[in-house]
Amino acid sequence: MHSSSLVKRFSQRAFAASVGVIVFGFVFADAQKKDANTALQPDKGKFSLLVDGKSMGQEEFEIAPSGAGWMARGTTTFKTETGDTKVTGNLTLQPDGAPISYDWTAQTDKTNGAHILFANGTAKITLQMQGSRPYEQDLSFGTPLVVVLDNNLYHQYAVLARIYDWSKGGAQQLPVLIPQELTPGSITLESTGAASQGGKSYDGLRVTTGDLEILLLLDNKHKLMRLEVPAAKVSVVRE
Repeated sequence: MHSSSLVKRFSQRAFAASVGVIVFGFVFADAQKKDANTALQPDKGKFSLLVDGKSMGQEEFEIAPSGAGWMARGTTTFKTETGDTKVTGNLTLQPDGAPISYDWTAQTDKTNGAHILFANGTAKITLQMQGSRPYEQDLSFGTPLVVVLDNNLYHQYAVLARIYDWSKGGAQQLPVLIPQELTPGSITLESTGAASQGGKSYDGLRVTTGDLEILLLLDNKHKLMRLEVPAAKVSVVRE
């Protein structure tokens, strides 16, 4: 499969016209688990979504303990040519960041959504498109530690920054699922050390595939403060 068939380049038009803003083409890879006691930390806030410096929307999110595990939830509203689009995701996680279940909805002129259960390295997906019969699909990853990075839900990159093994460092590969695209694959994470943006200093974490590079800018406790896609002039900035 050619990666160009899976990668949607960023532009203001694409951002405004489509639910799928960030879509990657990936290849499968193995993953290593972190210590279950250190992966996730509570976080809550808002992100502003910018294209070429212009505001296109906002995300509100929270990452918090839930029972014996964690919940990462967020709602993004952004502008389209026909009005606002709202995307919501609720992700339950093991303490080490491995997913348990995920639900998403996307509201435009129709409401679409899906429910996903993760077990034994397999994602069992039930997709519900308004006006259509439910569609079911299983995707196998061979490991329970699968990263969920869905379209327009940027708080999931805050979870990703926690899953990266900072004590180990170097390039680390993780299997990924993009639920709204039913797309499995992998990404490579690598610390870039100190980074600066807008006169502020951060710790940098580079997220790459064969075709796309994203820079996560984190505070000294590895909390996500900014997300940058320089080639597309896309920024996601914590308010």
